[in-house]
Amino acid sequence: MTILAADGVFKVFGRRPGEAVRQLRAGASRDDVRALGTPAVIDASFTVEAGETFVVMGLSGSGKSTLLRMLNGLWRPTAGTIRLGDADLGSISARDLRTLRQERVSMVFQHFALLPHRTILENAAYALAVRGVDGAERRRRAGEALEMVGLGGWEDHLPAELSGGMRQRVGLARALAAGTDVLLMDEAFSALDPLIRREMQDQLVELQQSLGKTIVFITHDLNEAMRLGDRIAVMRDGRIVQIGTSEQILSEPANDYVAQFVADVDRTRVLTAGSVMVRPRAVVVVGAGPRGALREMRDAQTSAAYLVDRNRRLLGVLRDDDVLAGQRRGVETLAELTRDEVTAVGVDAPLAEIFAPSAETPLPVPVVDDDGRLVGVIPRVTLLEAMAPTESANGDGSGGTAAAASAPPGRTNGTLSAPATAVPA
Repeated sequence: MTILAADGVFKVFGRRPGEAVRQLRAGASRDDVRALGTPAVIDASFTVEAGETFVVMGLSGSGKSTLLRMLNGLWRPTAGTIRLGDADLGSISARDLRTLRQERVSMVFQHFALLPHRTILENAAYALAVRGVDGAERRRRAGEALEMVGLGGWEDHLPAELSGGMRQRVGLARALAAGTDVLLMDEAFSALDPLIRREMQDQLVELQQSLGKTIVFITHDLNEAMRLGDRIAVMRDGRIVQIGTSEQILSEPANDYVAQFVADVDRTRVLTAGSVMVRPRAVVVVGAGPRGALREMRDAQTSAAYLVDRNRRLLGVLRDDDVLAGQRRGVETLAELTRDEVTAVGVDAPLAEIFAPSAETPLPVPVVDDDGRLVGVIPRVTLLEAMAPTESANGDGSGGTAAAASAPPGRTNGTLSAPATAVPA
């Protein structure tokens, strides 16, 4: 279900913002309309689904913080629409906007925004106090939120007694205690030391797994974006130049700008087995018998096949010489001819964890789902190809579309689509 939706959103500051928007729509550049106003966001369109962590990434001046302020209703769009559920943030009344911001949207700021003379518990409960929630109820909810972020026992302390990372946890607890549908996080971890920042990222990932909040996270850090985001919107000069998963952006950058951004990313930590796997060429169901297995390998022109049960759960590997010898001996079942010489990996396994299994055997590494079903394989050459840097989508520097990137290698709309790859002997 879509929680947030932006459609053709512009934000222009200046004397004649409407005329600036008209010219921008007609193809004018940001510099062309400087005399009319300063375009901060230009023709932004995207949706954010319930339970999704949607990261907006860009350098300073790219427009990402301006976009966030429009998502919170602090600023109204110059043109276009932003909808939070059924509410149009561009036309909603000031009274309804205040109610919506209290009940449906919470903010986590870069510099904590704590009240220095109130206790940690009072800070965590502040949004509830503004809404008029009963004192006992807000203390209970604030206490639960502090426990979630690892600050149980610190309720009576003041912000000055806490480290920077702990104060940011209070800010996160305040947003969680509010119980809103959406969390908007504006460079929430960028003021923290690197180690503390990593701890806060881990904390957010763990909380999101259990709470399933809808989060819009603003950052200028690509590694943070790829670590946290289900999808990432890359902004440049006010425009969204690409939207996609971290794997899509890494494998299919829309233009040279995005390609330069991802050039130094550790691909082994971002790409997963599911993003590079291909269809196994020869798969034999356990009831096929030796004759059926040999036929399958002959048709696939390969000397080995994967053996699966009727539910496609992986049982092992069959070699043509083993099966042929078994047939000559009168063996009727394939189970006793199966070799257990390959280590399967999960769909979500990062490539960094696949090198060792790949080095142990010349066979492609099988990929299985949570139920042990064979869903693909990763030949060694595919693994090596995945590590090579990717050029921009058009290859000529002209860039690609601002829409979502194409599906990851080996998949189209979640379905295996890559050409069959032979299983080496």
